[in-house]
Amino acid sequence: MRIGIDLGGSKIELLALGDAGEVLLRRRRATPQGDYPGTLQAVGELVEAAERELARSGHVGVGTPGAESAVDGLIKNANSTCLNGKPLRDDLQALLQREIRLANDADCFALSEAIDGAGRAAQVVFGVILGTGVGGGIVVRRQLLQGVNRIAGEWGHNPLPLLDEEDLPPARCYCGRLGCVETWLSGPGLSGDHLRHNGETLAPEAICGRADAGDQACEQTLVRYERRLARALAVVVNILDPEAIVLGGGLSNIERWYDTVPRLWSAHIFSDRIDTRLLRNVHGDSSGVRGAAWLWNDQRGTR
Repeated sequence: MRIGIDLGGSKIELLALGDAGEVLLRRRRATPQGDYPGTLQAVGELVEAAERELARSGHVGVGTPGAESAVDGLIKNANSTCLNGKPLRDDLQALLQREIRLANDADCFALSEAIDGAGRAAQVVFGVILGTGVGGGIVVRRQLLQGVNRIAGEWGHNPLPLLDEEDLPPARCYCGRLGCVETWLSGPGLSGDHLRHNGETLAPEAICGRADAGDQACEQTLVRYERRLARALAVVVNILDPEAIVLGGGLSNIERWYDTVPRLWSAHIFSDRIDTRLLRNVHGDSSGVRGAAWLWNDQRGTR
């Protein structure tokens, strides 16, 4: 049995998978806000209750915001700030008395979609989160690639390439850099671009709805977004050359991207033929917790 834990900002979710990837059990509870010991306790209680209910133990994988430092193993860059500077893996291993595998939540999304999701037939998959933030993960032959610095797939905090006049001046990202992909392609980035060009604050859902109804200002906001998304993904294709790019997060639900972006990215990809597919995720909000469980995909029960 594989147990996945998704440490979200508002909820902690547990998912138990059987040998063939079937869902055995799913549980969730509210995240103890700003409470690191309480977060550890909540994870321990979820795992203990699941194993008691299913009458067997399991390997545990954890998806977390941020990443482990390659220097000291402490969590860094997590928007759940109580995790930052904490030895999360060590503390969970001591609590649960077993080895824990841990990865960034975008990595877990990519792994889930590469193993039994939209990218399951691909050898190389780049998974993208387009939501409140922007992240990425790389899976090669069903194995997560984390890299020597544990930042493989870090896409959102690179500068948006090939800036045009409509992209100036670039915004400052919370990370301190100017013009990060995240500042343009996150949900707040889409809303911020509409505000800058039209003086109106709208949520992404409202922008899409108005564009569908014929609002030309909202339509142009989406056109600018898809041009930027195409340029940013073209760089990934030029470097990684994946068979599939799978989109997740709230903005992945906008159907037009899957038609417009591949048509636009061809101008920026250094090849006479482009076979990379842009795909919508299969598992939706469950991809992160499924990927956490699949961190054990090279152990017993691997299909």
